[in-house]
Amino acid sequence: MKLSFEKSALLSAISIVMKAVPSRTTMPILECILMDASEDEIKLTANDMELGIETKVAGNILEQGKIAIDAKLFSEIVRKLPDSQVWIETDESLNVIIKCEKSNFKIAGKPGDEFSYLPYIERDHYISISQFTLKEIIRQTIFSIAANENNKLMTGELFEVKDDFLKVVSLDGHRISIRNVQLKDHYEDEKVIVPGKTLTEISKILSGETEKEVLIYFTSNHILFEFDDTMVVSRLIEGQYFNVNQMLSNDYETKLSLNKQEFLDSIERAVLLIRESDKKPIIITISDNGMEVAIRSAIGSLQEEIMIHKEGKDITIGFNPKFLIDALRVIDDETVDIYMVNSKAPCFIRDGEGRYIYLILPVNI
Repeated sequence: MKLSFEKSALLSAISIVMKAVPSRTTMPILECILMDASEDEIKLTANDMELGIETKVAGNILEQGKIAIDAKLFSEIVRKLPDSQVWIETDESLNVIIKCEKSNFKIAGKPGDEFSYLPYIERDHYISISQFTLKEIIRQTIFSIAANENNKLMTGELFEVKDDFLKVVSLDGHRISIRNVQLKDHYEDEKVIVPGKTLTEISKILSGETEKEVLIYFTSNHILFEFDDTMVVSRLIEGQYFNVNQMLSNDYETKLSLNKQEFLDSIERAVLLIRESDKKPIIITISDNGMEVAIRSAIGSLQEEIMIHKEGKDITIGFNPKFLIDALRVIDDETVDIYMVNSKAPCFIRDGEGRYIYLILPVNI
């Protein structure tokens, strides 16, 4: 095999597939990137058996072939090379020779045939969505998946397609995030649970351009995201997702409309008085005179007044401030509506069109 690349193109492709290289594995071949130039294009692939990424890279094929190269070492070498033409070739002993200007590396490779290729995905059931929209959906929901794997379902997000709508749901037992997006066409109904890790890595790769599309293909065990020159294949999480609809309600005793940024700024000032080890709630008191945001901790205390438009009853309620901050940061609206029933029931932040719903459980005060 003998190939040449511009360093920037090669490094960009390596950075994409590195997201599927496992940090720990008992299979050394999975610590490699497969460089495949056995046909008329050059493809890089990484696969940790749960998440696999393949991307095409622009370059010249002087001699065809394929080789598996230690991913971490390969990435670091290319990163440190001068911004110039990079030449890569292999010898009969499966050594990989990397040349760039006056640098000449030789490292051990592995047979490309030993590499685990990405599973074949039938392209029967799919949806199309813009890169911008998918990136936004992930940004606006990923923060409320569970961090640990005590409940595997909570480490993923529900992707539910019905007619011309995509509904994405995440939850961690204390809060729920929901995004509803209208699609350009009608599609077959689908309901799958996508690992949060997959969505996080895809979000990093997506350009986020409105005019560029992502094709999402569904099978019973896998999901495939195809965009630009890249394919991301992931195993799905098995199981029946939670019945989120029964947790939602349109009933309320108190409704607030207020400036989102003012509310967010106030909470962020309040958390300055909370140590990481503390679990101090933020206390919100709503009356006809407005809303008071208060915090009391070992460091000090804060009270702030915020102008609101209120309907319904007065209420005093406590929240984990992080949960409010996470939701408010990803809402792009200038004004938000918050619905409450009582100090023990969940509160809802939602818009009138149903584009987003954030459910947050209160804490005892």
